[in-house]
Amino acid sequence: MKINKTNKILQIYNNAEFNRLRKGKGKFEKDTIDFSEKAMDYQFAINKLKEVPEMRMDKVEKLKKQVQSGNYNIEGRKIVEKMYESINFDKKI
Repeated sequence: MKINKTNKILQIYNNAEFNRLRKGKGKFEKDTIDFSEKAMDYQFAINKLKEVPEMRMDKVEKLKKQVQSGNYNIEGRKIVEKMYESINFDKKI
């Protein structure tokens, strides 16, 4: 029995799909990716989020001055409201 290592290679080159692509344009078509509208919205949101500074220094400086001067007034009701919003008691599990 004669073993010929080129049999598999010849099968690939004789494949009809391969020949169709090779003869059609002289080169293979490039792969393309189509992103969904939702994915593009996420990407837009991520890019906008990157533009926002980590800390709002103007607000930090304002609060810092209020604390140092003794004029900073803690509103307990607002703190409780924010805590309540973060817990989401109304959200179904």
